[in-house]
Amino acid sequence: MDGKSLHLAGDSVGHALLLQFPAERQLSTEVVNAFQQGMASLQAGEAADAVTALSRAVELAPHFPEARICLGLAFALTHSIYPAIDQLEMAGKLDPESFAAHYTLAQLNFKLRIPQKGYEAAQRALQCVSSLEQRKMLTHLLKEEKVRERNGISRPWFNKPFSKVELLLMGGGLAVAVIAVLVHLH
Repeated sequence: MDGKSLHLAGDSVGHALLLQFPAERQLSTEVVNAFQQGMASLQAGEAADAVTALSRAVELAPHFPEARICLGLAFALTHSIYPAIDQLEMAGKLDPESFAAHYTLAQLNFKLRIPQKGYEAAQRALQCVSSLEQRKMLTHLLKEEKVRERNGISRPWFNKPFSKVELLLMGGGLAVAVIAVLVHLH
């Protein structure tokens, strides 16, 4: 796996995500075999088998961001959304310069209709752009999201923290409800 690259999932315009494997990364034969088996399963459309093989690769080499990106994709394809997000976020933390990790996370967040996190990941992907093709992919993704926002139903944001007053009111209400239940039981 020295200095190789791998084409990963394409988008609706025919762009393909390219994973680069640095020459200095030393991986055991077992990790490479598990990763290649997972990639073969992923490309054959067998996402559940890919999850198994790629999980093994990540277990053996936890600091292998490319395996985590592919595992995140496999989890997403098996509708295991939270593990998919976790793997993609970890890949971005392991390799902050990974366009593939940030782009894939942005794409998943947009598909899940979590635009705020999608834009954050897209911003990180923009900082990692190293080719015209990557810039085109990101631009296309952002244009698709803008169209989706324009044509879709707006959703409320659930990321605003509660104020101290709101927490006190909810706590007081909960205390009154518990006391009422206890009084009613006696």
